Amino acid sequence: MKNVIMVTGATGVLGREVLERALRTGLPVRALTRRTEPPATPGVSWFTGDLTDGTGLAEAFAGVRTVIHCASDTRRYRNDVPAFQHLLDAAKRAGVAHIVNISIIGVDRIPFPYYRIKLQGERLLAESGIGWTTLRAAQFPALLDAALRVLSKSPVVPMPSGTDCQPVDQTEVAGRLVELALGEPAGRVPDMAGPTVYSATRLARDWTRAAGKRRLVLPVFVPGRIGAGFRSGALTAPGRAVGVRTWEEYLADEVAGSVRNPHRRA
Repeated sequence: MKNVIMVTGATGVLGREVLERALRTGLPVRALTRRTEPPATPGVSWFTGDLTDGTGLAEAFAGVRTVIHCASDTRRYRNDVPAFQHLLDAAKRAGVAHIVNISIIGVDRIPFPYYRIKLQGERLLAESGIGWTTLRAAQFPALLDAALRVLSKSPVVPMPSGTDCQPVDQTEVAGRLVELALGEPAGRVPDMAGPTVYSATRLARDWTRAAGKRRLVLPVFVPGRIGAGFRSGALTAPGRAVGVRTWEEYLADEVAGSVRNPHRRA
């Protein structure tokens, strides 16, 4: 079977990068969207479908060998489990041979509600009978950036105390996912983290400085098992510091750069 690649979540922070890198392989590339008028992307065959209720998936997955699953709804994250099941059911009917899944470092060590959903998705995939690969990655700079933009609307930016993070650039994770998609199913592969470990408060202070905002960064003690998980170092993987682009480089290019040129982010 020719390796037709389907990307879910192709309009998201990670999915956009995956789509770009998948196109570089020269293989046929498809993308799934809920939009009735998909984006016009040269070289990409867009299909309208909804993982939440399973509509449109049969046509979208017909003839697909490999799926790179990047779709997730962090606002309505409880939908992710039935959505993943719909994806697996449709993939099985279509004869998909390999599903590459993105997950998060620490999902099995921190009982954060969204992390529990991601871990449940990992288990569904592993038990599906379809060839699978799961990559756990650390936090993306673009997502930290987006969160800090919201938090900085207040004069005080709260951040969990005693918590370390190891941001890894989403473009590098996208490249790794496509590399995995070109290979055979590998199960859970080694985690992927960025080159440097930072405290969460340090990340916020660096961001406010780059954004030109005067804000008080307030360390907040998070109680219970979730807080203990944060403080345990579960969000980091020092032994897997394979990412190259640093947080400082991201800030200089994307945050400070947008301050100098406000139209850049538009």
